[in-house]
Amino acid sequence: MNDHASARQVLARELKRLRLRTGLSGRELGRRASISQSKVSRIEAGTALPTVPEVENWGRVLDVPAETVRWLAIITGNAHLEAHSWSAVLQDGKHLQHEIGGWEAAAAVVRTYQPSVVPGLLQIADYARRVFSLFSPPYDEAALAAAVAGRLERQLALYESGRKFEFLITEAALRWRPGPPNVLVAQLDRIRSMSTLDNIGIGLIPLDGEAVATYSHGFVIYEGGQESVATVEMIHGPLTVDSEVQVEMYRHRWSLLGEMALRGDDARSLLDDLIGRVRRHAALDGDGTA
Repeated sequence: MNDHASARQVLARELKRLRLRTGLSGRELGRRASISQSKVSRIEAGTALPTVPEVENWGRVLDVPAETVRWLAIITGNAHLEAHSWSAVLQDGKHLQHEIGGWEAAAAVVRTYQPSVVPGLLQIADYARRVFSLFSPPYDEAALAAAVAGRLERQLALYESGRKFEFLITEAALRWRPGPPNVLVAQLDRIRSMSTLDNIGIGLIPLDGEAVATYSHGFVIYEGGQESVATVEMIHGPLTVDSEVQVEMYRHRWSLLGEMALRGDDARSLLDDLIGRVRRHAALDGDGTA
């Protein structure tokens, strides 16, 4: 049995066990948890994977201890991430974006560190399309369109009141160009514009600053939900870090990286310099697209 099946089945067995222990029927549980009876049956059979909010409602209806609900939510998140490895994403590119969006929706504060590419929540459509097109094996056209649409849909959260998004981006990530110069210019201009929003904090880590931490890999910390969770970007897909001790390690690394970052007008000045550099190089190369 592969990891995806075992994660799904462990969750299914535990949810069914908890319901049977209370003597509550599937119909009544579904009514109280706002889940259809048919979906309750499919979840318990392991043929449907519930969302984190559905599992949390399930636990509350059954008066499950908070620690158990937290454990169930973590299993659910891991099952979704395992179920959508990059090979699965090629079949349904939009779905993984929705699963990531689920973590974002549950968090009051989302902190994203990216050393190699502009974070997805800040990407313009053309930049995102070119990033997805570089995946190997490649997306087909339908999966590529779905992945881009899912990424853009996630960005609506940036405009929700009461939500806070913080980004740390290295200069190397800002310089990386997955398309012609005009795409990068538009992308950098988008970051500059977003940096003026009150609920968005953008820190840019310049190449010529004194280092107090290594760049390492990209990661995201989700704070303020049922639990704090970090996701780590790997080649095969994202991994979830749910141990509080380990999440604290990512908070510490975030703090160190933040010490190296430019913010506010200083960050916007760096963006202006990079935009000017891209345009000058395009002109020297005879590329009229910038």
